[in-house]
Amino acid sequence: MLTLASEVEVLARFGRALADPIRCRLLLALREAPAHPSDLAEELGISRTRLSNHLACLRDCGLVVAVPVGRRTRYEFADPRLGHALQDLRTAVLAVESDRTCPDADAKGCC
Repeated sequence: MLTLASEVEVLARFGRALADPIRCRLLLALREAPAHPSDLAEELGISRTRLSNHLACLRDCGLVVAVPVGRRTRYEFADPRLGHALQDLRTAVLAVESDRTCPDADAKGCC
């Protein structure tokens, strides 16, 4: 049974999904069009096993759904408005301090 998430839970789930660069790339690919896992793995240049783990996370977060198409499965956004939300986030201007507090930011790709 599907349930609706609270506003805070929706934001937390979105944050979890966006916390990984591969999941970000995956969401941006799905923003263009629904796709099959084999096509997504090829487009992103990752193994199907790795892709499967990321798709499972996005399903658990409630952002994508698996749609059976014959003998294959296609992935798409659970809500079409997620594509618009991603576009808004992509074009948002962030105020980032040039004096980062994490000394390993460049090596770790964080902060």
